Amino acid sequence: MTPDDRALVDRFLDMMAAEAGSSRHTLAAYRNDLERAAETVGSLGAATADNLSRLGAAWQELSPATVARRSAALRRFFGFLIDDGLRKDDPSDALPRPRFERPLPRILESGEVERMFEAAEDRAASGELIAVRNLALLELLYGSGLRATELVSLPRGAVRPGQPFMMVRGKGSKDRLVPISSRAEAAVARWLEIAPGGTIWLFPSGKKHLSRVRLFQIVQTMAADAGIGPERVSPHVLRHAFATHLLSGGADLRVLQSLLGHADIATTQIYTHVDSARLVELVNARHPLATRGR
Repeated sequence: MTPDDRALVDRFLDMMAAEAGSSRHTLAAYRNDLERAAETVGSLGAATADNLSRLGAAWQELSPATVARRSAALRRFFGFLIDDGLRKDDPSDALPRPRFERPLPRILESGEVERMFEAAEDRAASGELIAVRNLALLELLYGSGLRATELVSLPRGAVRPGQPFMMVRGKGSKDRLVPISSRAEAAVARWLEIAPGGTIWLFPSGKKHLSRVRLFQIVQTMAADAGIGPERVSPHVLRHAFATHLLSGGADLRVLQSLLGHADIATTQIYTHVDSARLVELVNARHPLATRGR
């Protein structure tokens, strides 16, 4: 990447951090995608539509999702250049536009989630510190639909007695209200009675909070305790279960979008496909005509 391009990318990332509230990980991903594009295009700042058209061939071995992400990064970069008056034309129409079907999220049946709770409650009944904490983690993951990062970074006073909602800072540093069930409130209150003091975090680990990797391991261990294959379960799978089971119970799609913190309703609509797929499966398995011969 040329020095001029590097300066432009730095300005672009400064804008993304200040105006869009992008996280450190998101900024690093943008920088990497732009640098990889520059290897083929040459100068990004002076790139033409013909230059960008070469990316399709250069990226043909990449997955459709990766191509889509890199193209999106470049479109946003060129949009920034135009907004800041650094160039007048937008060559991004020449970028690859891969077509791919978005995979349906993995989910757990409500009975499987119930088994996880039963196993976690049995362990927490002993009063063991780790078991009590894990039950509180599970209640918040499934009961509030939190992302892993949102959960582990909760401040100690996030869940307040008698308040059915709490404020969560999600992607892009956007705040949203999420529901707190009476079960989750009770589990967190029990955890706070025995949790280590002298920390600002609800789920501390050493001098910091619990890591996302450790949360992933905890959730898989709880799945194994319930007789569920650990490879099928993760914090995000429990978030998917929260959304799917709410929708199955009659929740409004716009309400679900707000609870999950999705910027685009299209992201939330994936759960309608999940629910439809389950309904078709149910009809094929249970409807009287399903077993009737032709």
